[in-house]
Amino acid sequence: MTETRATPTPAQGREDKKPLPARISLFYRQVITELRKVIWPTRKELVTYTTVVMVFVLVVIAYVTVLDFGFSKAVLGVFG
Repeated sequence: MTETRATPTPAQGREDKKPLPARISLFYRQVITELRKVIWPTRKELVTYTTVVMVFVLVVIAYVTVLDFGFSKAVLGVFG
């Protein structure tokens, strides 16, 4: 039988040899670069999205409450 060993790619070997502060610095630079690409919502969009989410959550809460109340009454009716 022959053994095959996986050799690390050059990028992996390079990243492992950098000291910890350099890797942390690179990470934060990349985070900042990615955050600059984000398209942030306007104030009007933010209010609209928040309102939609709040209304949806309230509707789901009401739906679950009605189901819970109905099932509890049904169980009490069946089992006394």
